[in-house]
Amino acid sequence: QVQLVESGGGLVQAGGSLRLSCTASGLTFSSYAMAWFRQAPGKEREFVAAIRRNGNTIYYADSVKGRFTISRDNAKNTAYLQMNSLKPEDTAVYYCAADPLWIGGRDTYDYWGQGTQVTVSS
Repeated sequence: QVQLVESGGGLVQAGGSLRLSCTASGLTFSSYAMAWFRQAPGKEREFVAAIRRNGNTIYYADSVKGRFTISRDNAKNTAYLQMNSLKPEDTAVYYCAADPLWIGGRDTYDYWGQGTQVTVSS
């Protein structure tokens, strides 16, 4: 049974930082591309960042480029999203996702976590 568990969300002031973690089990982590998506209240889920299984290709949404960094530690079965210079518009539930193929920003990933809330106050 595949599980993706996000952690690290919380409340932060604008300009602050948070680091999200996504720990996977039930799959061979190093064989999966990983991604982060987010969904704000009343809005559709949107792509944030993706990383290939070996970390050599990374792709960001324009809205987070230069502020967020995706990374992974295959030895720990964990993907990360370092979020700096947070803005109120970054407020959303953040989800990690996994897929054996590289599909970049498409939201058709095979596996999804339950999400973690990030709230940025102004």
